[in-house]
Amino acid sequence: ISFRGTVKPQSGFNANNDAEVLFKAMKGLGTDEASILQLLTARSNAQRQQIKAAYKTLHGKDLVSDLKSELTGKFETLIVALMEPPTLYDAKLLRNATEGMGTSEHVLIEILASRTPSEIQNIIQTYKNEYGHNLEDDVTGDTTGHFKRMLVILLQASRQQGVQEGSIQSDAKALFDAGEKKFGTDEEQFITILGNRSAEHLRRVFAEYMKMSGFQIEESINRETSGNLKEVLLAVVKCARSVPAYFAECLYKSMKGAGTDDNTLIRIMVSRSEIDMLDIRAEFRRMFATSLNKMIKGDSSGDYCKTLLLLCGGDDA
Repeated sequence: ISFRGTVKPQSGFNANNDAEVLFKAMKGLGTDEASILQLLTARSNAQRQQIKAAYKTLHGKDLVSDLKSELTGKFETLIVALMEPPTLYDAKLLRNATEGMGTSEHVLIEILASRTPSEIQNIIQTYKNEYGHNLEDDVTGDTTGHFKRMLVILLQASRQQGVQEGSIQSDAKALFDAGEKKFGTDEEQFITILGNRSAEHLRRVFAEYMKMSGFQIEESINRETSGNLKEVLLAVVKCARSVPAYFAECLYKSMKGAGTDDNTLIRIMVSRSEIDMLDIRAEFRRMFATSLNKMIKGDSSGDYCKTLLLLCGGDDA
């Protein structure tokens, strides 16, 4: 597949040289933030892991600990996130989302609805290694009802492959009968079909559903369900239609209006920078008549803003 990220591995890469640049940037009085952010956004995650190892070997110190002690605020959060291996980063986000008081449902929804089955399997394994816990147990211990059932299905990471021609019609009808056609909603049908079919199969089902009911499936979910169940079903539908469009919308919502949801902004910019940031930018431009670059500029400042713009990788004005 063609590369659609903005952050690529650097050719002619030398981990020892990079480790030295970072060491110098943090040595003595004052920190050279510009050198740090320019270097780390110009390397792939795999290269950052090699730099971390080289730093330890050369200086006997942990690079991430040194970065944390030299940097502050949102800039620190963003740089530390860039240093996490992607699967471990997801595992940590899920751990934080289920730990302590209150659950960050939107984080559970965003990660579990958008990751591929193999990514989810790797996250489950990493979570177990890192925390000695079963991710499904932690998620189910913190959620209830139909919302919990949907998350459990997503955690099975066993979506069917390809399109089942024979069941497009029957799936669309089952969704129609479970929602628009019925007094009250049969949530189980929505959960089973949206949780278990492949993205390409679901796109065909949505088209059939539209013919049958006169509604987009999103409109019906909005009417027929509420709360976290509604949010997770909509996220699954949006990701089936287009993962980059889903993330473009999440980024837009994180910055529109008063105040910025920096946690969401950081999470998406870091986790998609090597996957599909170019597609997210294109969708953002198409959906919101402004560029992601412009919106980041208007919503952040300083080294934090500079780093986000480098991850964004350009303007689509």
